[in-house]
Amino acid sequence: MSLLPSAADLETGERIFAVPLPDDAATGRLASDLALVLGFGDVVALSGELGAGKTTFARAFVRALAADPALDVPSPTYTLTQIYETRPKTTHFDLYRIADESELDELGFDEAAETGIVLCEWPERAERVLELANIHLTLRDAIGGGRIAEIRCAAEAALRVGRTLQVRAFLDAAGQPGAARAPFPGDASARRYESVRGPEGEALVLMDAPRLPPGPPVKDGLPYTHFAHTALDALPFVAVAEELARRGLRVPRILAADVEAGLVVMTDLGREGVLDAAGRPIKERYEAAALALAALHAAPFDPRIETAGGAVHVVPPFDHGALAIEVSLLPEWYWPHRHGRPANAAERAAFDAAWDDLFRELGAAETHLLLRDVHSPNLLWQPGEDGPTRVGFLDFQDAMVGPTAYDLASLAQDARVDVAPELEARLVAAYVAARRARDPAFDAFAFERAYAITAAQRATKILGIFVRLKLRDGKPQYLRHIPRIKSYLKRTLDHPALTALAALYREWDVLADDPEPPHP
Repeated sequence: MSLLPSAADLETGERIFAVPLPDDAATGRLASDLALVLGFGDVVALSGELGAGKTTFARAFVRALAADPALDVPSPTYTLTQIYETRPKTTHFDLYRIADESELDELGFDEAAETGIVLCEWPERAERVLELANIHLTLRDAIGGGRIAEIRCAAEAALRVGRTLQVRAFLDAAGQPGAARAPFPGDASARRYESVRGPEGEALVLMDAPRLPPGPPVKDGLPYTHFAHTALDALPFVAVAEELARRGLRVPRILAADVEAGLVVMTDLGREGVLDAAGRPIKERYEAAALALAALHAAPFDPRIETAGGAVHVVPPFDHGALAIEVSLLPEWYWPHRHGRPANAAERAAFDAAWDDLFRELGAAETHLLLRDVHSPNLLWQPGEDGPTRVGFLDFQDAMVGPTAYDLASLAQDARVDVAPELEARLVAAYVAARRARDPAFDAFAFERAYAITAAQRATKILGIFVRLKLRDGKPQYLRHIPRIKSYLKRTLDHPALTALAALYREWDVLADDPEPPHP
């Protein structure tokens, strides 16, 4: 891939990418790569002489978006337009036979551009298409054979197109030339994933995690990410993955990583999770995860991790500042959602005081490496494996060193699925028994107090996060989990260590059902 900016490009933010296409397979890969990053409102003008490969490109693009390599995608030379119910909808225009630009209205060009993706061959026949196109792809014969695709992109589109081409170059350099790429379900984070099929047919996963900005200041002129020790690049994920593998846990094996670019390719642990067909926890699989955590926590841990590539990551502490900034999400986001007004200074002070006492107690708790998000979406069952490797762990880039009870609470009070009190008790008992078997001096009483505090801390944080996901990030689907989080809080707040917090939450009606529909 090469970048060919001209003076005009630099002033307008436009970019021109040149991609060599030695054969039709390369044209198909380029089309598939672009299909991963284009969406509503994108208009792609396809230029080139007769036989340059415009229809070949369009056919591969539609098939990739439809996830159907056998889909019939005829040339619209005579029909002028073909509509495909992909997600989003794709409309393929061929303007070679139009007599006048006014025919675009009859063809529904503007509506197609507003409601989906447009691919338009022979855009030169209508000046309006060239004006609307935010991507202009021209196919030309290359000296010595094959073709060259010149992709001229408007500023915003250039970011997406440049990124997908960068991913392709990364995969080629990582020993995966010609790998097939497809969308992969993501999560609530800013990361993006792809399913990759290597040249030998091996199933891989690509993580696209460009460096994140620290974010706006929230306290003392510093951003939330500073206090929460949020991972801003890919190094923590790579380092922790390698460390967990060395310690005998099942995690994706890192095959290649470009930390600076935020790209990682790793093995795929499959799709078999820890829930049954009805979405309920499979008890034996949850218990296997608890035992894997017990095995991890039984051996000493050094926060300084050196990766295979020589980079060093020091796992940050889950300290008072991190614990406090997380629970502050409740008065910051959930309180206004619940009460229709911000929490006042007195209410915030009472909240902070209740938690400060609990965080001081946690300061004496046993600590170890915490994965921080041990729940069903991040657990994959590994058939045929034994011991700690029966469960695969994902999503640990925000790992910290903190109270060992935290990860068990994350598992036994799964935010995404109902865990009955009986199963929660079984998981805690299995973990404690495993720890005692390795170390008879393991302090189960202190662990259970830390478990109650960390479970309440996590539930409090999540109430704020789920509201923030709706209001800030436009993801209202997470609100449906709030009743579950409250049910966990209700049973956790019965612990004697949480008496003062329980009284405060009852006074604030935190545990009461939210009105229907919830307050905006």
